[in-house]
Amino acid sequence: MADTPNQAEQAQQPTTQDGRREVKLRIDETQMQSAYANTFRTDGSGDELIIDFGVNRSVPGRNDEMVFTVRQQVILNWRGAKRLALNLSNLIRQYEEHYGEIDANPRVRGNKNGPAATEE
Repeated sequence: MADTPNQAEQAQQPTTQDGRREVKLRIDETQMQSAYANTFRTDGSGDELIIDFGVNRSVPGRNDEMVFTVRQQVILNWRGAKRLALNLSNLIRQYEEHYGEIDANPRVRGNKNGPAATEE
């Protein structure tokens, strides 16, 4: 029995050492939107992780209050979330090797990394 065209195409495609098919990925950035965020919050369920990105801003005249304006929300399945976490961890490690450790726990208003905030 002759191979179907699909089987013949698959046979000609490069494979990895463990037998998986290699696929070329073309990235289309024509609809990309960029946004700045200096903070985020997370939530999740059994199916997905939700990350809200936004900006913390001080309330004029109030030293004890900030506003977190949510600008984007990204929803990932847990497999994608883990891949993102691993990729971010690797990028942060590379950054810190080059520039020094990042203080991820600002404690005092006026700290170079910004004030600590609590969610209401």
